[in-house]
This record gives sequence, structure tokens and C-alpha cells, in this order.
Amino acid sequence: MSEVTLSEVCELIVDCPHSTAIDEGKGYPLVRTPNIGKGRLIYSGMHRVSEEVYNQRNQRAVPQEDDLIFAREATAGNVALVQKGEKVCLGQRTVLIRPNKKYVNPSFLTYFLLAPKQQYNLLSTANGATVAHVNLPTIRNLKLELPDILTQHYIGIILSRYDSLIENYQKQIKLLEEAAQRLYKEWFVDLRFPGHENTKIVDGVPEGWEKTNVNNILSFHRGYDLTHKEFVDGPYPVVGSTSIIGNHNKYKIEGPGVVTGRSGSLGVYQLIWDNFWPHNTTLYISDFKGHNVFYIYCLLKTVDFTTLNSGGAIPSLNRNTLSSITVMEPPKSLQDTFSGKVMPMFKRQRHLQSQVRLLTEARDRLLPKLMSGEISVETAQSVTSGLGVRKEQTGSPKPTDS
Repeated sequence: MSEVTLSEVCELIVDCPHSTAIDEGKGYPLVRTPNIGKGRLIYSGMHRVSEEVYNQRNQRAVPQEDDLIFAREATAGNVALVQKGEKVCLGQRTVLIRPNKKYVNPSFLTYFLLAPKQQYNLLSTANGATVAHVNLPTIRNLKLELPDILTQHYIGIILSRYDSLIENYQKQIKLLEEAAQRLYKEWFVDLRFPGHENTKIVDGVPEGWEKTNVNNILSFHRGYDLTHKEFVDGPYPVVGSTSIIGNHNKYKIEGPGVVTGRSGSLGVYQLIWDNFWPHNTTLYISDFKGHNVFYIYCLLKTVDFTTLNSGGAIPSLNRNTLSSITVMEPPKSLQDTFSGKVMPMFKRQRHLQSQVRLLTEARDRLLPKLMSGEISVETAQSVTSGLGVRKEQTGSPKPTDS
């Protein structure tokens, strides 16, 4: 192995523009630090910007396939590899890294930077009073011990197989979500529910339905404080405004529940099956007042909370503003019929989410062992041979159809 600095094996390492881009709701994806996962970009909750803003933010360099995007803050140290066809721009507190493929394999470098040793070297010098912040010189001068380029190639392939299968499952989860929402829209927005042909509609309200507001049928509660220092590893998810941000040994709320963002990020809804800890950046619902959880979840997905922002620089949602949201409540029998239709979709989602979690844990266990040489490439290849992905002739992984 040869020891080099990161800047010596990269064509460029570019800091992001030091300005905030407003979410315009459509256009090009803006990669903020919450959108940088461990290996891949996370599109859930991703902001969108116009072509003009996209060009402005990419003046220093346009992110391209096989570039790395590094999070300097929250969560500091995360790295995602830009995939083919992804056209994005940098949000605040991110860094674009372009490997020189003559010296380092981009996929290998992504996972190498995520390994515990490199994470320690990056984060041990991080500053910031409340949020860890990695300086650009620390990134540039990070020391790397690189195996030969062929070994790098195979390690990158092995670990990418996990992410390819995870990505495949996440696409299935999204399709199931969309199918449930299409049925909800057909029945409860377009009013093409079973028996609609024989139902009178007066002033847009079907007979037997009631026009009301969100607060009359649901109770939103604020989440609970829990700092990262207070996390004690356990089985219960800690749910943030857009995703699960960790696990804890205690829970506050018995599942199932629905969680949405209260501060920082608005408009993302999460269905949580098991007991959980809602973070203080969220609002949560656990008492559905006789309504089915699947019906309520689909109802909330049609409500655009981003239009109710009562905050200034930091978007925030006040529970009192929810009373301004008018909804139509159908008869409970129709709600239950709908829930029976979509329940298999949500159960399949839950299974796939469990598989994603298991694959993520397996990848994270394998990663440091591969990087340290504790497990050889040959052994790792045999371990991953049953993952349900196959290699193309180029050597890159691709999910199977099964």
C-alpha cells in the first residue's frame, strides 16, 4: 500500500457556495447535508432549484458521475457517490471531490472515507460548538493508504452490491407508496369511490361525508428533546423531521404513529410501525381517534405543510395553524374499505424496509474489515454472492429482476 494525501489522488476538491438556496419546489435537486447518505444520495426531503440557481451553484464545478459529495456538517463525514444520470448541485456545507481514476477508484474511495479509521481522522479535528464541522484543509490533507487499483476496483464492486440492492428495494418502497396515494386520490380527492355513481354530492361534499379541519380529527404533539450525546444504542428508532436519525434504548411513543417535521424541514411524512422516540424537530400522531392509521397517513400526504411555514430563516410549523386546513371526512366504513385495500402495500413496504436495514448493517460491518484487510476480497466476494445482484461485464453491480 502507498500513503498519499487525498488531494494528491484527486483532480479537484471544491467547496460549496457559502449561501443558502431557497427550496423552489421543482427543478434541479439541491444536495444538502441531510441528503448525503453513506454511499448514495438521499432524495427524500431534497430541495429543488431553478436552472439559474443550479448554474450559479455549479460555477466552480458541475457534479458528474463518479464524483463524491462530502458532508462537512450534520451529519459530518457522510459521503455519497454521484451515480450515472444524477444531475445535482451543491447545498451549503458540502464539498465536491473528483477522484483521479488513474490512482483511485471512485467507489472504493467513497467507502474508504466512510471506514472508521478515516472517519476518526476527519472528525477528531472537527470544530464547532454544537455541530461538528470539518474544515477543507483537513479533507485535502487526509492521509490515505491505498491498495493497488485492481484491489480497489473489486472492493468497490463488493460494497456497491449492497447499495445497489438497497436502492432497488427503496425504489420498490416508493412505487408501493405511489400506488397507495393514487388510490387515495381516486377515492377521496377525485371522489371516484365505490358507489359514487349513486351518491349525491352537494357543494362538493358527498352525502354522508363531513367537511371539517385537520385539528378536529387528529391531535398533533411536539416531539421530545434528545441530543446525540444522550443516545444510548438500543432497538427504538429516534425519528427526525425527514428520517430516522438514530436508535435509543428508550421510547416515548407506542407505535404505530405518523411523524412530520416541525422545525427545519417540513412536508415529509413518516409511518412508524414500532415504538419510537419522536425528536423535538417533529410533530407526531399516535392517537388516531378511531381512524385507521393507513387512511390517516395517506390523508396527510395530500396536505402541503410547507405552505404553512410560520418560521423565518428556519422553516417551522405551529400546531395552531393546522386548524386552517380543511379536509373532508368520509364514512368510517369507506375509510376501512380503503385501508383494507392498501394494507398489503404497507406491509410489503415494512418488509422491504426491514431488508434495507439488515443490508445496511451488513455492509457497515463488512466495510472496515475489507478496508483493514481482516477479510480478503475473495472471502467477501463469496459472502456477497447470494445478495441477489449480478455483475455486468464492466464489473459494476446491477440488481436482478427478482
